[in-house]
Amino acid sequence: MSQDNPLLADGALPAFSQIQPDQITPAIDALLADSREGIAVLTAPGAPRDFDSVMLPQERLDQRIAHAWSPVSHLHSVADSEALRKVYGPAEEKLTEHSIELGQNRELYAAVQAVADAPDFAALTRAQRALVEHALRDFKLSGVALEEPARSRFRDIGVELSRLSTEFSNAVLDATDAWHQHVTDERDLAGIPESGRAVLRQYAKEQGLDGYLVTLKQPSVQAVMTYADNRALREGVYWAYQTRASDQGPHAGKYDNTARIEQIMALRHEAAQLLGFANAAEESLATKMASATNEVLAFLRDLAARAKPVAQKELATLREFASSELKLDNLESWDVAYASEKLRQKQYALDEEQLKPYFPLPAVIDGLFGLVQRLYGITLTPRDGVDVWHPDVRYYDVVDKDGRIFAGAYIDLYARGGKRGGAWMDVCRARFDDGVTPQMPVAFLTCNFAPPTEGRPALLTHDDALTLFHEFGHGFHHLLTEVPLPSVGGIDGVEWDAVELPSQFMENFGWNREALDLFAKHWETGERLPDQLFERMLAARHFHAGLFLVRQLEFALFDFLLHLEYDPAKGARTLEVLEEARSEVAVLHPPAWQRFPHAFGHIFAGGYAAGYYSYLWAELLSADAFEAFEEKATTGQSVIDATAGERFRREILAVGASRPALESFIAFRGRKPEPEALLRSHGLA
Repeated sequence: MSQDNPLLADGALPAFSQIQPDQITPAIDALLADSREGIAVLTAPGAPRDFDSVMLPQERLDQRIAHAWSPVSHLHSVADSEALRKVYGPAEEKLTEHSIELGQNRELYAAVQAVADAPDFAALTRAQRALVEHALRDFKLSGVALEEPARSRFRDIGVELSRLSTEFSNAVLDATDAWHQHVTDERDLAGIPESGRAVLRQYAKEQGLDGYLVTLKQPSVQAVMTYADNRALREGVYWAYQTRASDQGPHAGKYDNTARIEQIMALRHEAAQLLGFANAAEESLATKMASATNEVLAFLRDLAARAKPVAQKELATLREFASSELKLDNLESWDVAYASEKLRQKQYALDEEQLKPYFPLPAVIDGLFGLVQRLYGITLTPRDGVDVWHPDVRYYDVVDKDGRIFAGAYIDLYARGGKRGGAWMDVCRARFDDGVTPQMPVAFLTCNFAPPTEGRPALLTHDDALTLFHEFGHGFHHLLTEVPLPSVGGIDGVEWDAVELPSQFMENFGWNREALDLFAKHWETGERLPDQLFERMLAARHFHAGLFLVRQLEFALFDFLLHLEYDPAKGARTLEVLEEARSEVAVLHPPAWQRFPHAFGHIFAGGYAAGYYSYLWAELLSADAFEAFEEKATTGQSVIDATAGERFRREILAVGASRPALESFIAFRGRKPEPEALLRSHGLA
């Protein structure tokens, strides 16, 4: 069967062009049968109870399933189709059920516990001990100690949550793709720069239309909301975007996620209580750095106390400017990005369009690669002939100082139909060495930038460049791991509120002159970013830092309170909890019909449930870590310091989850993180 089904082949890389939807179900069924058979063998009476006999076989079985599922899951995100959806959801439910089944397998739990209790456990490597310890923790979080009917109920909840999260994500994608506005009169797009109009022309061309097509893809939304003088157009795009998959907006009720949110919250709460936790927020902290819910709330509220007064002043200034300069007496939510850009231009003489010619995507990629070569001693080399899912996709070998290929990465950077919005890194292959066939890590790196248009390369905003650096930070965390056990190598198993450390760390180089000189070069002349423009960019770095922080705090507090305060008798109270969070931290309240939770995939279809605060928590770590490089610069050394880079690689990136994240941070920095670093990074200290 493996000869006929590419999902069962042993190739180092997936054969994307050969994968068909009708191959998914038989592949998953076969792999799950093999897994159950393998688990039965290692748990049989009299079977050995040592690391090589209990833990390594599980990693092998998991990797076989991952080899088949990772390309399928990726295609669902970047090349969605109706045929794929029909089989994807049921297959994902089978995988979820199998995972919970393993987590509740008491014979398997006893076998792993026997490894932990063996006299030679202390002699295992740190990574091997971590794998055992994480497995025992995860058994408890999978309900291994539950008795019937709670065991079956917990398993059913997990399967149902898997289905609901997939449906939630599909609804957001469908609502995003469903709305567009055809514009034939260029005067309706006044204010939008040529680069933005070129993207809208390209969207129209793809649909066989003349003129321009405004869509809900990120490049279109950004262009309209930031630059369009046409207030009615801004309002229309805001209305459509902020009501996606809800009971409001242009497709009210058609893709509505309201009921799914209610079900997701009820099931998460029930599952947490079955495990003995008070609520889903408390359960989520079992795999995070934060030790208690009140610690998270104190962290968020302390930040809010510092950021909100700044945000209030920033908003007052913006309102005054909008009234006096733009004749907007009532600053609405769809005016904020537009007015902010105009104010930024006035205060700092800085227009994002002035910067974009200095951030052509090919140069940014080359500069990023040059930066990591100096930091980590690695090279990324393009390889042709690799089977990919779209012509825009490129594959790169990751090569060490000795010319050895030790990892690889697929890079897919442009927005298009059928592709989920946002930016992310995901695992294609994990580093694994079981002593038989070593496997090197391979990453998927995905963004949604505006594509090249009319003879120009793709021109990024500075924020786009930072996004690219962010995702590559995740990528290097995965690619540079030296832990040969997938469950505790790379990003897997790392505490969720520390997993953003490497990604946010990389963003800092996007503000450094020396690093910028590696990639910020005019697409036509090759001229480096002028000093005057760089100084204005730096001056504007903390423009509206308070408003940005309170927005992030609103998301984080809403997410955490939603899971912490859930009461089965009252339901999710989604909009009430959102208002509760806004009353604490927000300074600008959107219209009552706004429904941002209904497209909040991070917490309803991703891994950030009761964990969105992780972005701010990890940003504290990343800001402190980067100061170690800035300290080099104060002594006349390069901020792109190979010694510090090697230490960061060795103590943070290479070790994965083989030790606690705090221990890794201390090993790199020589001390615990200092909270003031986060405030300094936002100019609020």
